[in-house]
Amino acid sequence: MLKEMFENVRAKSPLIHNITNYVTVNDCANIVLACGGSPIMSDDADEVEEITAICSGININIGTLNSRTIASMLLAGKKANELRHPAVLDPVGAGASKLRTDTAKKLLNDVRFDVIRGNVSEIKTLASGAGTTKGVDAGIEDRVTENNLDEAVAFAKAFAKKTGAVIIITGAIDIVSDDKTAYCIRNGHRMMSSITGTGCQLSALTAAFIAANPENVLKASAAAVCAMGLAGEIAHARLSETDGNSSYRNYIIDAIYNMTPELLEEGARYEMR
Repeated sequence: MLKEMFENVRAKSPLIHNITNYVTVNDCANIVLACGGSPIMSDDADEVEEITAICSGININIGTLNSRTIASMLLAGKKANELRHPAVLDPVGAGASKLRTDTAKKLLNDVRFDVIRGNVSEIKTLASGAGTTKGVDAGIEDRVTENNLDEAVAFAKAFAKKTGAVIIITGAIDIVSDDKTAYCIRNGHRMMSSITGTGCQLSALTAAFIAANPENVLKASAAAVCAMGLAGEIAHARLSETDGNSSYRNYIIDAIYNMTPELLEEGARYEMR
């Protein structure tokens, strides 16, 4: 049951180290607080190893990449591995520039990640070294649909086997997969794409869920994805005629804050393949 994953987050209140992008850093902190965790946002090379050491998990997001933070990400990631703390990689925009692609690949080579979360174009870039990312969005030709879902699941399982990580591919249909089992998740609302940072928030949320459930990374990741999608549905139902994407962003955080494990279990829509 997914609700047990959420219950553990609420009970353990994991401290999560986030090296994330400055566009969404506030929203990432708030989504971790909303789920019951506690965030630390630190990206200076002189302290990241110490910060990681006192945390339960780490979320590394390359959304606003610069040469200063690349070194910090590598230091923090290696320290997390040394301490066996769960780690999430969000390769935002991999494929959009050489710097992003090379950095994502170096992180993948030098740090062991428990979860890799991105859109399908970003994940394909990591798998092949080249991609069709449109900025930070998936290329149209890559998008997961009912028609190519089996192919996408097979790809996710193969990449999970290669990396040893749980692979999360987000889109209209979300895929959460290890090398044997995939959750195909149909929670969410299309308006979520009108907000900057729902993916970044999900990566931070996932870090909290896997830190609270380190022995069950696949199920914890699926629970985080379902929770975020369900929050998007609840938030959309709350919108008034005068509300827009700014209100929607806040309502999503509210929905996570007010969500119960029982509500997650009841509202999660997924199948396993």
